[in-house]
Amino acid sequence: MLRVGLLGAGRIGQVHAKNIHLDPRSTLAAVSDFLPEAANALAGRYDAAVRSTDEIIADDAIDAVLIASPTDTHADLIEKAVAAGKAVLCEKPIDLSLARALACQAATRDAKRPVMLGFNRRFDPNFAALKAAFGAGEIGKGELLAVTSFDPAPPPPSYVKVSGGLFRDMAIHDFDIACWLFGAVPERVSAMGSSLVDPEIGALGDVDTAVTTLYFADGRIAVIKNSRRAAYGYDQRIELLGSDGLLSVGNVNETTVSRASAAGVTGAKPEHFFLERYARAYVAEWASFVAAAFGEAEVPVSVADGVNALAIAEAATASVKSGAAVEVSV
Repeated sequence: MLRVGLLGAGRIGQVHAKNIHLDPRSTLAAVSDFLPEAANALAGRYDAAVRSTDEIIADDAIDAVLIASPTDTHADLIEKAVAAGKAVLCEKPIDLSLARALACQAATRDAKRPVMLGFNRRFDPNFAALKAAFGAGEIGKGELLAVTSFDPAPPPPSYVKVSGGLFRDMAIHDFDIACWLFGAVPERVSAMGSSLVDPEIGALGDVDTAVTTLYFADGRIAVIKNSRRAAYGYDQRIELLGSDGLLSVGNVNETTVSRASAAGVTGAKPEHFFLERYARAYVAEWASFVAAAFGEAEVPVSVADGVNALAIAEAATASVKSGAAVEVSV
């Protein structure tokens, strides 16, 4: 049984706690959070102990930690947990600074236990099926990738202030998907962005609407479309055009019911947000981590993958400001 310490009892920590509890090969041993009431509530739900972060990391009886704390704590906690001999699953991103993420990568390169980054979308059953079909050669050589990722509503300005911006917080998932599908990191990035949804986001120096183009060394192109607002729900789609055909993944709707009448044909809206849309992905992600922690499989998402996605996010941020394409430095 994998004994797990959860660092962070917020919204995403609660998702992970449930999956740790439900997995037959793991148990939630302890929870920490800077808000004692949050830690107590979550730990009580799963009969876990409430401990400080340092106590959890130092406890030899705890085999692994899941880091779901604020982003600015991620790199330090990864390094401390690795030094203590723990297996680690950390939510993205490693840090808001590429330099700090690179330092974390160097510090954990010789880790004896698995260190995994939480890019959960790789584990979505639909995206994974597209990846498998592409890998099997069903559409020949991939040439043009289009990823659509629209949130149903913008986050509050208080979140934008600490998130690192749309490219580091939101689009970073799509940058990882592009690298995962194409098996490479783009050479350069060109991005355009505007603040159309919430003027306060623009006042903070961020954008809420963006298009990013990734250029790969062999000529392949990926186009990422992001918006903080889609009135109809959480829009998550992929199209991959290859030399012999097209693979696509559509939205997952709230129901499969459709209604047809003389007025037209209607169906349900897409799932409302990421907690609903990617519920199965989080379960599969945790199962993959457990398998890696037991030495049964390789880590499916490495620290290097996290560094690559962050490098693209930094390049996209710089491109919006400069109006020019920016080389990706990793």
